[in-house]
Amino acid sequence: MRLAAGVLLVLMLAGSAQAADDPAYLYRVGRYDEAIKAGEALQSAEGHAIAAHAAMADAMLRAEPCLDCLKRAEDYARAAIASDPKRADGYVFLAAALGYRGRIEGKIIAQWRGYPETAKKALEDALVLEPDNARALAALAGWNIEVVRAGGATLARWMYGASLDRGFELFDRALKRAPGDVTLRLQYALTLAGFDARTYRQEIGDALRACVNGNAATSYDRVSQDRARALLSVIQDRDKFAWLVRRDQGYP
Repeated sequence: MRLAAGVLLVLMLAGSAQAADDPAYLYRVGRYDEAIKAGEALQSAEGHAIAAHAAMADAMLRAEPCLDCLKRAEDYARAAIASDPKRADGYVFLAAALGYRGRIEGKIIAQWRGYPETAKKALEDALVLEPDNARALAALAGWNIEVVRAGGATLARWMYGASLDRGFELFDRALKRAPGDVTLRLQYALTLAGFDARTYRQEIGDALRACVNGNAATSYDRVSQDRARALLSVIQDRDKFAWLVRRDQGYP
């Protein structure tokens, strides 16, 4: 019995040590700084992609917008792409980092620096590699709707080939591909709320409730559920709801 207990203890300690070095595990439990360091230490496409994911999570959870955090996420995403151009996740995180940078820096600077074009190209590259990648589908959906919101339907179609119909089509595919992804549900709700909260009120409420009632797979998912609950609690108050939507979308 003592021998068996000793063997079990050794195995448990070994498992704990392995988890402490596993960037994917560190990301799941919300230890983002450690996940970044562990991912970077791997010096691989997978490690850099996890580091980019963790850096994005860290940036989105800060009380104030953090351009340096987003630049760090962008750098890791580019490193992931350079390490293996055939992996889709690096392109997805690159587009996400540029999208959030554009919100902080403003529309004029974002256009001047080519963020919309670069983000679109990155997401299209990701979908060539993985046509059913739910994160890439949702990100490109959000890109289409955001471009229409910022410039109007005609200008969005003329300058970027973006459309509202394309955005909804891509979101539909993403949600069908990953029906249990609670953060994806929050992303859908936020995108609709940022575009037209009154017109899409029913869809927004349904998405927020689906987020709250789903199963959180990661620490970040639990934060998404907390944010969805907060939005639902003020959904009847237009000003408070709009303020929370902008905060959760990363606007200053």
